[in-house]
Amino acid sequence: MIRVVVADDQHLVRAGFRALLDNEPDIAVVGEAATGREAVAVARRERPDVMLVDIRMPDGDGLWATEQIVRDGDLAGVRIVIVTTFELDEYVARAIAGGASGFLVKDTEPVELLRAVRVVASGDALLSPGVTRRLLERVAAGSRPVLDSRVLAPLTEREREVLALVGEGLSNDEIGRRLFMSPLTAKTHVSRIMQKLSARDRARLVVTAYETGLVTPGERD
Repeated sequence: MIRVVVADDQHLVRAGFRALLDNEPDIAVVGEAATGREAVAVARRERPDVMLVDIRMPDGDGLWATEQIVRDGDLAGVRIVIVTTFELDEYVARAIAGGASGFLVKDTEPVELLRAVRVVASGDALLSPGVTRRLLERVAAGSRPVLDSRVLAPLTEREREVLALVGEGLSNDEIGRRLFMSPLTAKTHVSRIMQKLSARDRARLVVTAYETGLVTPGERD
C-alpha cells in the first residue's frame, strides 16, 4: 500500500486528491496539511511514501517544507512531488534541486496523478519528463558544467554510461535497450549509482549528470 499525504492550503484541492487517491486499491491518503509547518509535522508523524506538496502555502511554504523534510534523516524514505498551478513556477526548480522527486501541475489528468504517485513511490522514473527536464536544465544553468572526478570517481565506466542516460530522462527499459541489457540490470545499475553518490532519487541523479557535465542542456531531443 502506497501511503500518501496531501499538503495544500485549499480544502477543495485536498478533498479532490483524497477522493481520487483513496479510490485506488493500492493507495491510501494517511494525512492532510494546509500549511508548510503542518506538512512537516504530518510527514514526521505518518512517515508516508509520497507527499503531494503545493508551493504556495502559509506558515512555511511548500519549498520550505520540502527542505525541512529532505534534511531530516528520519524521513529519507519520503518522496515529495511538488504540485503547482504554473508549469514554470520559479520555485519548482529550487524544490527539485532541494530534493523533490518531481512535480505536477494542478490541472493534470487524474490518470497522470495516479501514475505519478506510483512512479515516485517505486523510484523508477521521473515525473512529467518534458517539463521536469526543462526545470532540471534550469537547475544546472547557473553554473558551468565541469566533469568533477571527485564526484564520479566511485562509478565504473558502465555506471557513468547509465548515469548519462538517466540524465537524458530515459527509463530503465529505455536504458536497457540502449545498452543491450535487461531492464532489471539497468535498474540494478541505477540503484548502485544512487547508493554510491548518496542520491535520494533519480531527480538528484539527473541534476548530478548536468552538474558534472555528463549531460549538457540542449543536447537531447
